[in-house]
Amino acid sequence: MIKAVLFDLDGTLLNRIASVEKFINDQYKRLSKELEMVDESDYCARFIELDNNGYRWKDEVYKQLVEEYQLAITSDELLDDYLEFFQFHCIPYEGLRDLLLSLENQNYLMGLISNGRTDFQLKNLQALGIEGHFDSVHISQEEGVKKPDPEIFRRALGRLNVQPDEAVYVGDHHENDIIGAKSAGLKTIWKKGDQVSEGEESASVHSLLDILLVLDEWKAQCKKMHS
Repeated sequence: MIKAVLFDLDGTLLNRIASVEKFINDQYKRLSKELEMVDESDYCARFIELDNNGYRWKDEVYKQLVEEYQLAITSDELLDDYLEFFQFHCIPYEGLRDLLLSLENQNYLMGLISNGRTDFQLKNLQALGIEGHFDSVHISQEEGVKKPDPEIFRRALGRLNVQPDEAVYVGDHHENDIIGAKSAGLKTIWKKGDQVSEGEESASVHSLLDILLVLDEWKAQCKKMHS
Protein backbone atom coordinates (compact mmCIF):
# COMPACT_ATOMS: atom_id res chain seq x y z
CA MET A 1 0.00 0.00 0.00
CA ILE A 2 1.37 3.40 -1.01
CA LYS A 3 1.61 5.73 1.99
CA ALA A 4 3.89 8.47 0.63
CA VAL A 5 4.17 10.39 -2.63
CA LEU A 6 7.46 12.17 -3.28
CA PHE A 7 8.08 14.67 -6.05
CA ASP A 8 10.80 16.26 -8.12
CA LEU A 9 10.41 20.05 -8.53
CA ASP A 10 11.73 21.36 -11.86
CA GLY A 11 9.87 19.98 -14.85
CA THR A 12 7.47 18.08 -12.59
CA LEU A 13 5.65 20.59 -10.38
CA LEU A 14 7.31 23.75 -11.73
CA ASN A 15 6.85 24.38 -15.43
CA ARG A 16 10.48 25.26 -15.83
CA ILE A 17 10.45 25.92 -19.57
CA ALA A 18 7.67 28.50 -19.30
CA SER A 19 9.23 30.00 -16.15
CA VAL A 20 12.66 30.41 -17.75
CA GLU A 21 11.18 32.02 -20.85
CA LYS A 22 9.23 34.47 -18.72
CA PHE A 23 12.26 35.27 -16.56
CA ILE A 24 14.84 35.76 -19.31
CA ASN A 25 12.61 38.10 -21.28
CA ASP A 26 12.06 40.14 -18.12
CA GLN A 27 15.77 40.15 -17.34
CA TYR A 28 16.56 41.60 -20.75
CA LYS A 29 13.96 44.35 -20.34
CA ARG A 30 15.13 45.26 -16.82
CA LEU A 31 18.80 45.32 -17.88
CA SER A 32 18.28 46.66 -21.40
CA LYS A 33 20.89 49.40 -20.99
CA GLU A 34 23.61 46.86 -20.12
CA LEU A 35 22.42 44.40 -22.77
CA GLU A 36 21.70 46.81 -25.62
CA MET A 37 24.56 45.46 -27.75
CA VAL A 38 22.64 42.22 -28.33
CA ASP A 39 19.17 41.75 -29.77
CA GLU A 40 16.56 40.68 -27.22
CA SER A 41 15.45 37.60 -29.13
CA ASP A 42 19.07 36.50 -29.64
CA TYR A 43 19.92 36.97 -25.97
CA CYS A 44 16.88 35.05 -24.76
CA ALA A 45 17.24 32.23 -27.27
CA ARG A 46 20.95 31.81 -26.54
CA PHE A 47 20.35 31.72 -22.78
CA ILE A 48 17.73 29.00 -23.17
CA GLU A 49 20.03 27.02 -25.45
CA LEU A 50 23.02 27.23 -23.09
CA ASP A 51 20.84 26.53 -20.03
CA ASN A 52 20.12 23.05 -21.42
CA ASN A 53 16.84 22.77 -19.51
CA GLY A 54 18.58 23.54 -16.22
CA TYR A 55 21.34 20.97 -16.48
CA ARG A 56 24.07 23.55 -16.96
CA TRP A 57 24.58 25.88 -14.03
CA LYS A 58 23.98 29.57 -14.65
CA ASP A 59 27.45 30.83 -13.73
CA GLU A 60 28.76 29.02 -16.83
CA VAL A 61 25.82 30.16 -18.95
CA TYR A 62 26.30 33.82 -18.08
CA LYS A 63 30.09 33.70 -18.50
CA GLN A 64 29.58 32.41 -22.03
CA LEU A 65 26.93 35.02 -22.81
CA VAL A 66 29.20 37.84 -21.59
CA GLU A 67 32.09 36.54 -23.69
CA GLU A 68 30.06 35.90 -26.85
CA TYR A 69 28.27 39.24 -26.88
CA GLN A 70 30.89 41.35 -25.06
CA LEU A 71 28.22 42.52 -22.65
CA ALA A 72 28.63 45.67 -20.54
CA ILE A 73 27.81 43.72 -17.37
CA THR A 74 29.60 40.96 -15.51
CA SER A 75 28.50 37.33 -15.37
CA ASP A 76 28.35 37.60 -11.57
CA GLU A 77 25.89 40.50 -11.80
CA LEU A 78 23.72 38.52 -14.20
CA LEU A 79 23.88 35.47 -11.95
CA ASP A 80 22.90 37.53 -8.90
CA ASP A 81 19.96 38.90 -10.86
CA TYR A 82 18.89 35.36 -11.77
CA LEU A 83 19.11 34.17 -8.17
CA GLU A 84 17.09 37.13 -6.94
CA PHE A 85 14.41 37.46 -9.58
CA PHE A 86 13.72 33.97 -10.99
CA GLN A 87 11.36 33.23 -8.10
CA PHE A 88 8.98 35.93 -9.33
CA HIS A 89 8.46 34.08 -12.60
CA CYS A 90 7.67 30.58 -11.34
CA ILE A 91 4.79 28.98 -13.23
CA PRO A 92 3.19 25.78 -11.89
CA TYR A 93 1.92 22.99 -14.07
CA GLU A 94 -1.85 22.87 -14.40
CA GLY A 95 -3.57 21.01 -11.60
CA LEU A 96 -0.74 21.35 -9.07
CA ARG A 97 -2.74 22.74 -6.16
CA ASP A 98 -5.69 20.40 -6.77
CA LEU A 99 -3.32 17.43 -6.82
CA LEU A 100 -1.67 18.31 -3.53
CA LEU A 101 -4.98 19.03 -1.80
CA SER A 102 -6.42 15.74 -3.01
CA LEU A 103 -3.38 13.82 -1.75
CA GLU A 104 -3.66 15.55 1.61
CA ASN A 105 -7.35 14.70 1.84
CA GLN A 106 -6.46 11.05 1.21
CA ASN A 107 -3.86 11.20 4.01
CA TYR A 108 -0.82 10.56 1.83
CA LEU A 109 2.48 11.75 3.23
CA MET A 110 4.30 14.04 0.78
CA GLY A 111 7.95 14.79 0.18
CA LEU A 112 10.09 16.75 -2.24
CA ILE A 113 13.54 15.76 -3.53
CA SER A 114 15.29 18.23 -5.84
CA ASN A 115 18.77 18.75 -7.17
CA GLY A 116 20.04 22.33 -6.98
CA ARG A 117 21.03 25.13 -4.65
CA THR A 118 19.09 25.06 -1.40
CA ASP A 119 18.12 28.75 -1.07
CA PHE A 120 17.22 29.01 -4.74
CA GLN A 121 14.99 25.93 -4.78
CA LEU A 122 13.29 26.83 -1.50
CA LYS A 123 12.46 30.29 -2.86
CA ASN A 124 10.92 28.69 -5.95
CA LEU A 125 8.93 26.29 -3.80
CA GLN A 126 7.63 29.22 -1.76
CA ALA A 127 6.87 31.18 -4.92
CA LEU A 128 4.57 28.38 -6.03
CA GLY A 129 2.86 28.64 -2.64
CA ILE A 130 3.10 24.90 -1.94
CA GLU A 131 5.86 24.58 0.66
CA GLY A 132 3.34 23.88 3.43
CA HIS A 133 2.11 20.72 1.75
CA PHE A 134 5.32 18.71 2.21
CA ASP A 135 6.25 16.61 5.21
CA SER A 136 9.90 16.49 4.11
CA VAL A 137 12.02 18.53 1.69
CA HIS A 138 15.47 17.42 0.52
CA ILE A 139 17.64 19.68 -1.69
CA SER A 140 20.89 18.22 -2.99
CA GLN A 141 23.16 21.09 -1.91
CA GLU A 142 22.03 20.84 1.70
CA GLU A 143 22.08 17.03 1.66
CA GLY A 144 25.55 16.81 0.10
CA VAL A 145 24.26 14.15 -2.28
CA LYS A 146 22.17 14.46 -5.41
CA LYS A 147 19.92 12.38 -7.61
CA PRO A 148 20.28 9.77 -9.02
CA ASP A 149 22.24 8.63 -5.93
CA PRO A 150 19.77 6.40 -4.03
CA GLU A 151 21.00 7.84 -0.72
CA ILE A 152 18.95 11.02 -1.10
CA PHE A 153 15.80 8.93 -1.65
CA ARG A 154 16.62 6.79 1.40
CA ARG A 155 16.94 9.91 3.55
CA ALA A 156 13.51 11.08 2.46
CA LEU A 157 12.01 7.68 3.26
CA GLY A 158 13.64 7.80 6.69
CA ARG A 159 12.24 11.26 7.38
CA LEU A 160 8.76 10.07 6.42
CA ASN A 161 9.21 6.77 8.28
CA VAL A 162 8.03 4.65 5.35
CA GLN A 163 9.52 1.65 3.57
CA PRO A 164 10.56 1.85 -0.10
CA ASP A 165 7.61 -0.27 -1.24
CA GLU A 166 5.26 2.15 0.54
CA ALA A 167 6.39 5.16 -1.50
CA VAL A 168 6.28 6.42 -5.06
CA TYR A 169 8.48 9.07 -6.65
CA VAL A 170 7.21 11.36 -9.40
CA GLY A 171 9.72 13.01 -11.73
CA ASP A 172 10.40 14.05 -15.31
CA HIS A 173 14.07 13.05 -15.75
CA HIS A 174 14.61 9.43 -16.69
CA GLU A 175 18.03 8.92 -15.11
CA ASN A 176 17.90 11.27 -12.12
CA ASP A 177 14.31 10.59 -11.13
CA ILE A 178 13.18 7.23 -12.45
CA ILE A 179 16.42 5.24 -12.31
CA GLY A 180 17.47 6.95 -9.08
CA ALA A 181 14.23 6.26 -7.23
CA LYS A 182 13.96 2.74 -8.60
CA SER A 183 17.47 1.96 -7.35
CA ALA A 184 16.28 2.94 -3.86
CA GLY A 185 13.32 0.57 -4.15
CA LEU A 186 10.52 3.08 -4.76
CA LYS A 187 7.76 2.76 -7.30
CA THR A 188 7.99 5.50 -9.93
CA ILE A 189 5.68 7.67 -11.98
CA TRP A 190 7.32 9.35 -14.94
CA LYS A 191 5.89 12.75 -15.89
CA LYS A 192 7.16 12.28 -19.38
CA GLY A 193 5.63 14.98 -21.55
CA ASP A 194 6.33 14.06 -25.16
CA GLN A 195 9.23 11.75 -24.36
CA VAL A 196 9.19 8.10 -25.39
CA SER A 197 8.89 5.62 -22.52
CA GLU A 198 12.02 3.62 -21.76
CA GLY A 199 10.13 1.04 -19.72
CA GLU A 200 11.84 1.60 -16.37
CA GLU A 201 8.97 3.44 -14.69
CA SER A 202 6.09 1.83 -12.80
CA ALA A 203 3.67 4.17 -14.57
CA SER A 204 3.76 7.33 -16.68
CA VAL A 205 1.53 10.41 -16.93
CA HIS A 206 1.27 13.51 -19.06
CA SER A 207 -0.53 15.71 -16.52
CA LEU A 208 -0.34 16.06 -12.75
CA LEU A 209 -3.94 15.10 -12.09
CA ASP A 210 -3.38 11.79 -13.89
CA ILE A 211 -1.23 10.83 -10.87
CA LEU A 212 -4.44 10.47 -8.85
CA LEU A 213 -5.76 7.94 -11.37
CA VAL A 214 -2.57 5.89 -11.13
CA LEU A 215 -2.70 5.86 -7.32
CA ASP A 216 -6.37 4.86 -7.35
CA GLU A 217 -5.60 2.01 -9.73
CA TRP A 218 -2.77 0.76 -7.53
CA LYS A 219 -4.98 1.01 -4.44
CA ALA A 220 -7.67 -1.05 -6.15
CA GLN A 221 -5.13 -3.67 -7.20
CA CYS A 222 -3.78 -3.86 -3.65
CA LYS A 223 -7.28 -4.36 -2.18
CA LYS A 224 -8.02 -7.06 -4.75
CA MET A 225 -4.84 -8.92 -3.85
CA HIS A 226 -5.70 -8.89 -0.16
CA SER A 227 -9.39 -9.69 -0.49
